[in-house]
Amino acid sequence: MNELNQQLYQLVDLACSHPVGSVERQKNLTKIIRLVNRKLWKENAPYYQDALQQTWIYFCQNLCEAKTGQAYDSNRSTVITWLNFYLKRRLQDFYIDNQKKQARRLTKKIPTSNSSQEILDPIDNLPANPDIPPLLEEVLKWLKTDPGGELRRTHISNHPEVNCQVLIERRLPPETSWKDLEKEFNLPISTLSSFYQRQCLPRLRKFGESEGYL
Repeated sequence: MNELNQQLYQLVDLACSHPVGSVERQKNLTKIIRLVNRKLWKENAPYYQDALQQTWIYFCQNLCEAKTGQAYDSNRSTVITWLNFYLKRRLQDFYIDNQKKQARRLTKKIPTSNSSQEILDPIDNLPANPDIPPLLEEVLKWLKTDPGGELRRTHISNHPEVNCQVLIERRLPPETSWKDLEKEFNLPISTLSSFYQRQCLPRLRKFGESEGYL
């Protein structure tokens, strides 16, 4: 793998040394794609090819210049890690969107109760969830182990039950809404959201960087 990564680093430098749209850049991008394609995450999902196509578009637009996101930084991750992270995120997006579409279809089919006129919760009728996306599984494992107990110790003042371990998990897909969290913890959404942005997200980002995902 080290030899492959070294070869990819050289091809990236070579590709980015040529102007956008040039034949030389395109040739080197094609070489990178051929090498990386064998190492990319594979998944038996109906939307995998769509996610893969989005990944290659992202690759071409952000390998050398930041057009739709952050430009690739070889000091932070390998090309393969960088693209696998993006691909898994797109697969996760497609999965969530697919679940929402199923829920909407079921909602249309479920009749209302004559007594309450309330629609049954379509989530109860969804099939069992497939395997948790690998990236999400790794984040959940990190949350559960909480090395050093930092996530549990970091909590809203006078509310030890509302800590980073709890909030990060609740905000992972399928995320719990801020409105529901407000009711559960009896705290304003502004307080919960502010704490999450200031204390929880930086720790989640740090974990992603340490694992080479960011």
